[in-house]
Amino acid sequence: MSNAPARYAVVGNPIGHSKSPLIHSLFARQTGAEISYGKELVSEQDFAAFAETFFRNGGAGLNVTVPFKQRAFALCDRLRGNAARSGAVNTLYQSDGSLAGANTDGIGLVRDIRDNLAYGIRDRRILLLGAGGAVRGILPALENESPARMTVWNRTAERAAELARAFDGSLAAASLEALRGEQFDLIINGTSGSLQGHLPPVDAAWLAPGCCAYDMVYADEETVFLRWAREAGAGLASDGLGMLVEQAAESFHIWRGVRPDTGPVIQRLRTGL
Repeated sequence: MSNAPARYAVVGNPIGHSKSPLIHSLFARQTGAEISYGKELVSEQDFAAFAETFFRNGGAGLNVTVPFKQRAFALCDRLRGNAARSGAVNTLYQSDGSLAGANTDGIGLVRDIRDNLAYGIRDRRILLLGAGGAVRGILPALENESPARMTVWNRTAERAAELARAFDGSLAAASLEALRGEQFDLIINGTSGSLQGHLPPVDAAWLAPGCCAYDMVYADEETVFLRWAREAGAGLASDGLGMLVEQAAESFHIWRGVRPDTGPVIQRLRTGL
């Protein structure tokens, strides 16, 4: 039994589309790790029981995706890094007999934009579209990069205002009316609209010269947000595939103590999309 591969999985609902098993198998091959990595479809009411059983039965680590990141946060006995400030967890593991959690989403996004796309975040004016869990999870890492300012818009204004209050001093909520005449260096689409082909109410006037437009989702074809950005004249436009790989690499590092090379894995997934 001691020679069995360490067992990991990603848990979510839905989960069939997840690329995490492929990503982690490529990391394992690259680093010589013996692991098994599956994907688990779990109902909302069963998530806590599933996680507890997984670790009680010797599981080594879980990645957590929609809609369970806040539930995972609530299960943790201890939190690592930005997880406490983000209020969400996407990486679970055992630490000294306790359930520990981390949020690697923000680290993944920052590394993709700053390192892979070579677009610096420091002193940039950032507009975030959406005020849900996806945006909440990346805000602490963006804060750490010292942008000039961050603004959030959400279709439900009160939700944006609530998020701004939670990140008081580093984030401001704005209506579409208030955004008139504003320009931004980095626009991040954190809504799920691209998955359904829905474009948020964006304005080409928001794009400062050389603006980077970043869609946190990825798809086999160019998302509607990225198509808009390219046609509107954005200097750089990218989907969230690199973020997906980078956040997975940070999870792998937390679990295994070694950081895989993400470049070849991103390239492998790009050619497969």
